[in-house]
Amino acid sequence: MTASVLAEALGPRARRRVAVVSVAAAAFLAGAVVVAVLRLADKGQFDADRWRPFTRWPVWRFLLEGLANTLRAALVAMVLAILVGAVMALARLARNAALRGLAGLYVQFFRAMPLLLLIYFAGLGLPKYGVKVEPFWFLVLALTIYNGAILGEIFRAGILSLDRGQSEAAYAIGLGYWQAMLSVVIPQAARRMLPAIVSQLVTLLKDTSLGYVIVFPELLRLGRRTGSAYGNTLQAYVVVALIYFTVNFFLSRLAIHLEVRQRRRYGAGAIAVTGVEDLAVLSAQGEARR
Repeated sequence: MTASVLAEALGPRARRRVAVVSVAAAAFLAGAVVVAVLRLADKGQFDADRWRPFTRWPVWRFLLEGLANTLRAALVAMVLAILVGAVMALARLARNAALRGLAGLYVQFFRAMPLLLLIYFAGLGLPKYGVKVEPFWFLVLALTIYNGAILGEIFRAGILSLDRGQSEAAYAIGLGYWQAMLSVVIPQAARRMLPAIVSQLVTLLKDTSLGYVIVFPELLRLGRRTGSAYGNTLQAYVVVALIYFTVNFFLSRLAIHLEVRQRRRYGAGAIAVTGVEDLAVLSAQGEARR
């Protein structure tokens, strides 16, 4: 959908060029991987002794404590960020100009702010002003502020992507603006927003690893400590990466299951929207129809 709006379809010659470049790039990457594997083998990185600590329960219990902290911070931040995002989206679509302006300022400012800088400010700056809580809450605060702004734009784009006739039909049967939003527009827009929302929540989960800068004992930090203790930092990072991949994989599969279940419930077709960029295109089309 995005490609059809931003560029023309490739012709036969362009497709051949793309195929040649793709094959060359794949060959280069394969060669780089082979060289990397051989060098790691020469350094003894595949020796059994370096992996043996991960066959012991105390090591896994230590890592699982970090995973539990990561999931706890991510889940709390997800709930709060969704609430903040919903409020920001509705405020940006409100009929009050001042409310729209304030919400727009919040979204644009915090979307442009590096998350790491927000975490530094929350964890290292706020205590200097008398705000003293656990590092957990500093991390949750930064994640909520940042992802709330991004989710607010996703929600707004999803709502604007709907045909104007949906809200007009709601007004025709006597519903007010907010009644139409809550009862008609948002439930339909949720299907379009779901893939992009889940994509952002997966990013949020991975961003909890930035909590190491404020000494929050999340998975990456405990993985680094494990690697330092046993002298197998590379292996520890590989194990941590596999844990992150597993958790995010199941989160994505859950999103697909929910989308399919909702589609079957309402007898609707699939929605091929995978990111906020596609939602932005849909919202632009919706605004054009208005």
